[in-house]
Amino acid sequence: MATTRRATTQWSGSLLEGAGRVTLESSGLGTYDVTWPSRAEEPNGRTSPEELIAAAHSSCYSMAFSNALAKAGHAPEKLETTADVTFQPGEGITGIHLTVVGTVPGLGADEFGRMAEEAKVGCPVSKALTGTTITLDARLA
Repeated sequence: MATTRRATTQWSGSLLEGAGRVTLESSGLGTYDVTWPSRAEEPNGRTSPEELIAAAHSSCYSMAFSNALAKAGHAPEKLETTADVTFQPGEGITGIHLTVVGTVPGLGADEFGRMAEEAKVGCPVSKALTGTTITLDARLA
């Protein structure tokens, strides 16, 4: 069964001087301020599209990788995934770097790395973001 999730942003003003608020409607988890400076300079307590993409990518990747590991008989005790999304004003998103550190009993480093790379390619968010370069560092804890 397909699912749809919704977020809505209300924006006022120009790009450089304006501001917006993005609401996570499906979950009801909150409303977050967003501005150009929070995107291109310092966050100062506000979010950005890139931070939201990083959250989506790190969580999706963790789910995809944990599923692949479990299906191979190596359910992870823990996976910690960080997604760094780089934004260059005037160019856009120029890359995403995933870092995953895992505790997976009975799995060697080479197999962990191979499976981590496969999960990167198969992750639904990775597939949606094929317009940018996605790199990966994977290691056992």
